[in-house]
Amino acid sequence: MDPRISFVTLAVHDLPVTRAFYVDGLGWTPELEAPGEVVMIRAGERLILSLWAEAGFEQEVGPVRRGPGVPAFTLAHNVATRAEVDQVLAEAGAAGAAITGPEDREWGGYTGYFADPDGVRWEIAWNPDPIGLSVLP
Repeated sequence: MDPRISFVTLAVHDLPVTRAFYVDGLGWTPELEAPGEVVMIRAGERLILSLWAEAGFEQEVGPVRRGPGVPAFTLAHNVATRAEVDQVLAEAGAAGAAITGPEDREWGGYTGYFADPDGVRWEIAWNPDPIGLSVLP
C-alpha cells in the first residue's frame, strides 16, 4: 500500500451548519454535494475533505463515540509565514470558529488552532523546518 491519504472524512452533527462554516465562512468550494448527505471539498491536489452527515456515517461506518474534551486528532494547514498564521486564524474567527493561540512553539514554529462547528481542531502552522517546508505548495 502506498503511504498516502485520499479522503479525510468528518462525521458532522449538522451538515448545513458545517457546510456554511467551510464554504461560506472560509470560502472553500465544494466539488460534489448530495444535499443533506455529504459535501466534498478538494483540499489538495489528490486530497478530498468529505463532510458527511452523522446519520449516514454511522450507518456505514458504525456508531460515533462522543465525550468530553476535543477529538483525538488535528488537521493541519501549513503556511509559509508567521503573518499567514495570524491571517488564517482571523479568517476562521470571522467565520465563527473558536481560536486558540497563536504562539511560538519550543521547536521553532508558530502555530494556533481553530475549531470547526463539530469541534475538529485545525492547526494553522508556520514550520520553518524542512518537514514543514516540504508540505507547502
